[in-house]
Amino acid sequence: MTRGIDHISGQTFHGRKGDVDNAFRYSIDYVLLDAEAALDTPSLFKRNGRGVAGLHDSDHGGPPKHGRGARWVRDVLEAHQINGVARIELLAQPRFLGHVFNPVSFWLCRRGQDDALIAVIAEVTNTFGVRHSYLVHHPDMRPIAPEDRLGAVKILHVSPFQPVEGGYEFRFDITEDRIGIWIDYSRAGGGLIATLTGKRRPLSNASILRALLRRPFGSRRVLALIHWQAIKLWVKKATFRRSPEPPKQEVSRG
Repeated sequence: MTRGIDHISGQTFHGRKGDVDNAFRYSIDYVLLDAEAALDTPSLFKRNGRGVAGLHDSDHGGPPKHGRGARWVRDVLEAHQINGVARIELLAQPRFLGHVFNPVSFWLCRRGQDDALIAVIAEVTNTFGVRHSYLVHHPDMRPIAPEDRLGAVKILHVSPFQPVEGGYEFRFDITEDRIGIWIDYSRAGGGLIATLTGKRRPLSNASILRALLRRPFGSRRVLALIHWQAIKLWVKKATFRRSPEPPKQEVSRG
């Protein structure tokens, strides 16, 4: 079966909790696709090839640049004895002009009988090139509802201005016409709220070109914004922490 790709021209918000206030909101581009299906793509988008925009399996599902895509997800699900997943979707920032950086991407795992979302793997990558993935689901594997909050212990060092302690609460509201993801990171004395929201529309050459005009340089712009926020936190005298040893495990289960 051939499937299309959705383009989410969305917004992300980050709000810091604790003694040093900092918040920002900016626009961002994501694509949502069936990771195992044949895809009907516009000419400017290439799957595992060179294009103005694209998405490569090597960028996801395993170490950065050495990913295995949906095959890795299948192995993770099998290792954690999660059965009944018929369809795997990937929600990620695409490559633009050959460059990609995804602070967080999401593998959406859907069961066969009703296409319900039953598990999510949040694939988190820091600016040091280290990745860790958080597998979340209900213990009884019931569908993940929009109001549900799924927890995970923080494992990966993401920001030098936050310690590796505390935990995340994830909330997912994925419908046919929009996506909403909320991540509440809490620790003693602080934390962070992060959101990703936007409408789903079919990816087209026109939407790719609009994205490049509105948000030039794609993920290079995302990296620049991350470093700009780091400078602001340093000026505000937020506590700086050196990067610890990366986690030994590739995936942790919430």
